[in-house]
Formats: sequence, C-alpha cells, structure tokens
Amino acid sequence: MAKYHRNDVGSVVLGRPSPTTSGNHFGLCTAFSAASFRRKIFDAMSCGSSSRHRQQLMQEMIYDAVRPPPPPPTSTTTIRSVLKQSNEPIKTKRPVKNSINNGKPDKLADLLNLEEAESDAETTKKVQALEGLKRLVKELQMEKEENKRAAASRVRLLTKDDPESRVTLAMLGTIPPLVAMLDFEDSNSQIPALYALLNLGIGNDQNKAAIVKAGAVHKMLKLIESPNEPSQAVSDAMVANFLGLSALDSNKPIIGSSGAIPFLVKTLKILDKQSGCQARHDALRALYNLSISPSNIPFIMESDLIPFLVNALGDMDVSERILSILSNVVSTPEGRKGISIAPEAFPILVDVLNWTDSPGCQEKASYILMVMAHKAYRDRQAMIEAGIVSSLLELTLLGSMLAQKRASRILEVLRVDKGKQVSGNLGGNTSAAVSAPIYGSSANQYGKDCLVEEGMMSEEKKAVKLLVQQSLQHNMKRIVNRANLPQDFVPSEHLKSLTASSTSKSLPF
Repeated sequence: MAKYHRNDVGSVVLGRPSPTTSGNHFGLCTAFSAASFRRKIFDAMSCGSSSRHRQQLMQEMIYDAVRPPPPPPTSTTTIRSVLKQSNEPIKTKRPVKNSINNGKPDKLADLLNLEEAESDAETTKKVQALEGLKRLVKELQMEKEENKRAAASRVRLLTKDDPESRVTLAMLGTIPPLVAMLDFEDSNSQIPALYALLNLGIGNDQNKAAIVKAGAVHKMLKLIESPNEPSQAVSDAMVANFLGLSALDSNKPIIGSSGAIPFLVKTLKILDKQSGCQARHDALRALYNLSISPSNIPFIMESDLIPFLVNALGDMDVSERILSILSNVVSTPEGRKGISIAPEAFPILVDVLNWTDSPGCQEKASYILMVMAHKAYRDRQAMIEAGIVSSLLELTLLGSMLAQKRASRILEVLRVDKGKQVSGNLGGNTSAAVSAPIYGSSANQYGKDCLVEEGMMSEEKKAVKLLVQQSLQHNMKRIVNRANLPQDFVPSEHLKSLTASSTSKSLPF
C-alpha cells in the first residue's frame, strides 16, 4: 500500500489530514481488512510514540472496526470528494409527524372537551337554580308575612314564562302555602298569592287539580262572602283564577256548584260598560267554560244570566262569546226554556242572522234557532212572528256554508209545520174530499167538495208565492246595496220574470 510516509500515525490510520500538517497532505486508506488491521497494530507497537498516542490510536482502530465501511468510489470519483463524504457527519432524518385526517382528531378532542365543560357548567347551573327554589319554598313557609309576600312575588315572576319552574315549584310544595296566604286580610299579600297560583296553573293540568284540591276555590269564595268586599284588583285576580281553573274538565262541576257563577255574573254586570276591561272578557270566558258541563246549567239559570246575555248581543266585542254560551245552554231543556222566556229573545236572535260581516255569529245564532225550532212548536211560531223566514232565505244565499245548511234545516222544519197546520184547518172533511163518491150520491156534491178544496189550497199557494216574491225582491235590494250599484239600478226583465214566476218548489228546502 502506497502512502505518504510521515511520523503522524493518526493521518496514516484514519486517512484524514493531520492537525499538524497542511491541507495538501492526505493519507489514502483502502477497505478495512484483517491484514491492514494487523499492519496497524504492528506499526503502533513498533512506533516510538508515547503512551498517549498509543491510546488514541487504539480508540480510533476500535471506531474503524465498528463503523461500516464507506461505499467504494466509482471511476469518476476523485480522492477529494471521497474524503469530503467520509468526513461529513451522518445526518439522521427526523421523523415527521403527519396529522391524521387533516387534524380532525385534534378538533374532535377539542369539541369533546368543550362539550364536557359546557355540560359541567350547565349541571352546576341547574343545581344552583334548584337550591334557589328550595330556599324560596322555605321563605314561603316562614311565619313572617313580609317574607311570604316577597316569596310569592318571586314565584309569580319565575312561573310567568317558565314551564319547568311551574313543575319544580309545585313538586317542592309551593301550592299549599300560597293557598294559605288567601286567609290574610291584607290585599297586598292576597294579590301576589293569587297571581302566583294563576301562573302555576298555566298549561299544567296537574297543578290546576292540585290548586283546587288545596282549597283555593273555597278560600276565594270566602273572600267574596266576607263583610269587607274585596278590592277591584283582588276581584280581577279571582276572576282570572276561575278562568284558569275552569279550563280543566274535572274542575268544572266543583267550581259551578261552589257558588262562583253568581260572582262571575255579578262581575260581568258591574263591568258591562267597560268594554275594554280584561276582567269582563275573563268572566265571559270562565262562564263559557262552566257552561260546557250540563250540571252547571241549572246554576246558570238561577243567576239570571240569560236575559242579560241576550240584551248584550248588540255589543260586537262580546257577541260571539255570548252566543257560544247560549249554544251550550240550549242543549238542555232548562236552557231552552230560559231562552224562550227571555224578553225579545227571538227578534234579537233573528236580527243576528243579518250580520253578514260576522259569519261566526250567524252560525251560532242559526244553531240556537235550529235546536229550538226542532224542540218546540211555540218557539217556531215566535220565530215566524219575528220575521225569520226572510232572514233565513237571505242566509241561504249570502251566508257561510255552515250557516246556509242550518238555515235550510230551519226552513224545512217550518215548511213541515206549515203543512200540518193546513191539514188541521181542513178538519174531518179532508178524507171525504179525497175519497171516491159513494154509489147513489150526487156528482155535483162531489164536484163542489173538490172545488172547495182547490180553492183553499190555491189560497195557501198564493200566500206562499207572495212571500217568496217579497223575500226575493228584498234580497235583490240587499245585493244591489252591497255591490255598491247605483240606487236607480233596475233589474232586467228576465230577472223580474224569474222572481214573478218563482214558487215554493224553487226554495232550497
């Protein structure tokens, strides 16, 4: 092996420049082998170097033995490039941590942590709210009236728009102490307790039943019957409570039999002139709820409510509600009797049929008249005297589908009743008139009887024909007025001929 002979052993063994020589002198090393290894040991032992150099040489030989040999140089590789490559430190590639699914696991972990944190915060919030409601119930159970009043006001605010608070407070036992507060003589304590009970029952049938079971109706009536009449604010609060509690079917008989109906009727009469008063509408709605139960109809009849309602039908703000109450009352014999004996009941109900701007009122009034026409002959006569026929004919032309159907039913009942009346006027001669002549009798006598019958029937037909013509002409005038046509509008000759030639066969019944 050819090499540059120098005394520096390190440059010979490692094939790299010696620190004491210049950069132009290099030692070229071949591939490591057993022969070269023995040669290096021999040179190290024979060299007269110090022990420090021998130790350094031994360490470098061990390093060369462990390190893998460099790749053999190609034909185009120079000595300088080989030495440079061997002297460069080995660079290890640092592993790159690739994000899985574009970082989705990290985002999912963040979302889970956030959701867990929110759930913990929400749970903590609910626990705190529950503890606050428990403290509120304890304040209601205290002996001091001031604490009870403040707690009742707090319950009223919490249960106004929060269904969960209504359920929770009722389960915690809020209703009994609120009902007990109605025994206080101070109206400042009664009003918050009443409205707190009202809010607890909104949309919650269980709370409505629990309030009645706790004795709220009895205590409210006790306030009504007390020598010191309750203030208007307390009365309004009680009316609102009767309205809310009467919405539950199981409470209707209890409230109706307790004496609340006279109080509601009295309140309604007092507030009759105040059309915009909320208590007036609440009283009407409460009476409507109570009238749904047939067991309450006798109590309504005893309170003299029917005449008052009939006379109040002119007020359009409450007319439809009044007709709804009368529609429930007319379902019982007591109710029909009360309506029939009310002064001017039929003329007012017939006039309601002409309210074309209120289909709801027309439908309810026609229902009341239809039921009464089916049940009593005397009521049918009163309807005819009130001019119901022309109103019904108009309703069959201009009313809603339901109103038209009910008007046709009433006309059919009146028509059948009119036929029976005509038959009754003929008496016992009816059978003789329509029977065959007896053998040996005079033919002239039979012909005379037929002429008498024909003359009587012709008079009836003339009356019906005249009534139909008058009704059609009256309806034509109403149609012209509603169509905003000129007042001098004259119907065509064809239309006149139709109205003149109409008979009872053209009626809708």
